[in-house]
Amino acid sequence: MNAAKVLDDLKRRFPNEPEYHQAVEEVLSTIEEEYNKHPEFDKANLIDRLCIPDRVYQFRVTWVDDKGNVQTNMGYRVQHNNAIGPYKGGLRFHSSVNLGILKFLAFEQVFKNSLTTLPMGGGKGGSDFHPRGKSAAEVMRFTQSFMLELWRHIGPDIDVPAGDIGVGGREIGFMYGMYKKLTREFTGTLTGKGLEYGGSLIRPEATGYGTLYFLMEMLKTKGTDLKGKVCAISGSGNVAQYAAEKVLELGGKVVTLSDSDGYIYDPDGIDREKLDYIMELKNLYRGRIREYAEQYACKYVEGAKPWGEKCDVALPCATQNELNGDHAKQLLENGCIAVAEGANMPSTPEAIKAFQEAKILYAPGKAANAGGVAVSGLEMTQNSYRLSWSREEVDAKLKSIMQNIHQACVQYGTEEDGYVNYVKGANVAGFMKVAKAMMAQGIV
Repeated sequence: MNAAKVLDDLKRRFPNEPEYHQAVEEVLSTIEEEYNKHPEFDKANLIDRLCIPDRVYQFRVTWVDDKGNVQTNMGYRVQHNNAIGPYKGGLRFHSSVNLGILKFLAFEQVFKNSLTTLPMGGGKGGSDFHPRGKSAAEVMRFTQSFMLELWRHIGPDIDVPAGDIGVGGREIGFMYGMYKKLTREFTGTLTGKGLEYGGSLIRPEATGYGTLYFLMEMLKTKGTDLKGKVCAISGSGNVAQYAAEKVLELGGKVVTLSDSDGYIYDPDGIDREKLDYIMELKNLYRGRIREYAEQYACKYVEGAKPWGEKCDVALPCATQNELNGDHAKQLLENGCIAVAEGANMPSTPEAIKAFQEAKILYAPGKAANAGGVAVSGLEMTQNSYRLSWSREEVDAKLKSIMQNIHQACVQYGTEEDGYVNYVKGANVAGFMKVAKAMMAQGIV
């Protein structure tokens, strides 16, 4: 395989999709050596088949707002690869959503799901509809209209969507209700459901908790833990909230959170009481993070990211490409020793290069934030068995999965000088399982 040629061909076929190209380039650059040890892969043109989605659905979503006006959005579902199981991946509702972003997310999801060791393929979907500022009735009408098209392409053994940015328990509930009405069946076709109708304990917490479990494994390799360490977190949604909760539980100190308008810096630390305020502000009132600064008289910086603040650990939990090369330089100058990604591809290639050259602990999202989809997989299992595991059982399984992912990264990513390249480790470990499955199933 010539990675540069593969990428050039991909850019020619699919222009104007920079996030997709970025995700593919990052994977190809790390698996090229391992791939070339297997000439049978090249003969089967495995890399093209792996990089290009199995299929992409695009559709118009028409809905009526509270004023009686007809609105139109785009809906998408990218089914990327199902070599090891049904397509599995979230739905994102945000104004920034386009096909290139969803293809990058679906591509990443293939490797992330492979790393969990659960039988799940990779997919992703969503819409450029933004729930922010919409009434609950408008969100319901949109999600029901969205599902009127999507239901044809999903199912418990075909494709099992979950939530992502802009899609929480409320949105999942509305979509599941419509799916159930259309199909006249009660199956585990969506995950992230409410506990009352087939959801799993720990699912809301899973991505944030899993990121911290992975971080703890990394810190162990340096003979340390999180006690007394200062953590900068971006985002203030589901992942950031539960990452912060687990930091507090493990003895760390959270000093930042953010949203799309700016970030807050609280040098005294965001304790349990303050975190409860944020959860209420964001989950119930859907407010803005600046309101925290007004409530607790702390620093708020509009239109900026929190990476200039001094911290020991950085946890980017917001969105893609939110941490660039300049941010990475600031973190390193301020003594940051570890970065674990709670979001998907939040660090730019320049930032990743800076972290790896400085030899600090750096965990890519496909490894560190795999806890969310891991517990989604456990939710699918519980639905299939028509049972519900306890909180302790699910948490123990999540912790074990994250430890196993870390072990696989160390196995495939340890370099000659002993430094663990977690990007390479995650990519090669995830790739090899999918590649072997594809080879076993023939040219399809």
